[in-house]
Amino acid sequence: MTHKPQIKIPAMYMRGGTSKGVFFRLQDLPAAAQQPGPARDALLMRVIGSPDPYGKHTDGMGGATSSTSKCVIISKSSKPDHDVDYLYGQVSIDQAFVDWSGNCGNLSTAVGPFAIANGFIEKSRLPKNGVFPVKVWQANIGKTIIVHTPIQNGEVQETGDFELDGVTFPAAEIVLEFIDPADEGEGDDGGAMFPTGNLVDDLEVPGIGTLKATMINAGIPTVFVNAADIGYNGTELQEAINGDPKALVMFENLRAHGAVKMGLIRDISEAAKRQHTPKIAFVAPANDHVVSSGKAIKAEDIDLLVRALSMGKLHHAMMGTAAVAIATAAAIPGTLVNTAAGGGEREAVRFGHPSGTLRVGAQAEHINGQWVVRKAIMSRSARVLMEGAVRVPG
Repeated sequence: MTHKPQIKIPAMYMRGGTSKGVFFRLQDLPAAAQQPGPARDALLMRVIGSPDPYGKHTDGMGGATSSTSKCVIISKSSKPDHDVDYLYGQVSIDQAFVDWSGNCGNLSTAVGPFAIANGFIEKSRLPKNGVFPVKVWQANIGKTIIVHTPIQNGEVQETGDFELDGVTFPAAEIVLEFIDPADEGEGDDGGAMFPTGNLVDDLEVPGIGTLKATMINAGIPTVFVNAADIGYNGTELQEAINGDPKALVMFENLRAHGAVKMGLIRDISEAAKRQHTPKIAFVAPANDHVVSSGKAIKAEDIDLLVRALSMGKLHHAMMGTAAVAIATAAAIPGTLVNTAAGGGEREAVRFGHPSGTLRVGAQAEHINGQWVVRKAIMSRSARVLMEGAVRVPG
């Protein structure tokens, strides 16, 4: 029996924020995978090592967590005044599908450095030293992201002293601007920042009851509930949630019913094929607590506590797109996030997450009876972990 040899595909393995993934140039993919469809999905799943019933990704590039089971495809931008198009695929770990329904805010950080290192930006445009704003079209959600990438001696600066909780080592700071980050839902009513028209809704969930919820489309569709309403205090670390099967079922039930109410799906049965969005998160007022590294955080050093789940598990830090949702909701008086942060008008918050703290900002305006957010801003870091080619069976 003759077996086909492996094929080699040029790629970079990159960390962006608290995530990492495999980055490709569109033109380097096999012809069949240069278009959306089953061939592309099958290729990316094989690169990552999914579906893996063992949940280890031993035979692929994935890290068997939602933060490390990701692929990115970069191409010359199809939009005027943009440098690149950025397409993100969240690869399921144990099921055979790729979720294209949202963005990864953390990996957005690495798009700027990747674009520069891979020739999408003309060298003549780059400063010898300084910061270059890579203008990115986020193709999954149709939004603009500006990645302010540091340049040293005409090349991307990766090393530095910027520390990001959830990442062990310091690196160069990269500032992200998410332009007009709201209004990225789907479905009949999913296109508004608040798809139900309310800052706070009563969310009825069989087996749980009726909960107060803020459902927002900003950065990524997110359902926020109060930690106290579901029996938590907001200081929980991963094991407290991920080691409790009943809790995971409860959170998925909440997420599915929130997705229906947001207009993202028609029936809760569809939630299993839309794991990436919406996110489910719970909030609480600031409190003294200890994070996963053992570091103690004082209540006075943060505005509120937030925990969020991604792909069915509590995230070890915070998804970048969920941080945009937090910043946006915090800027709007009356949301659960704003109330947990102490209420009132604000343009920035520092929130506690399982690995530490993060400061995010958003500029919100109330215009003609509607809330509008012009931009959300945060700092992350990124670097190339490996470059060359990935190999997959032919």
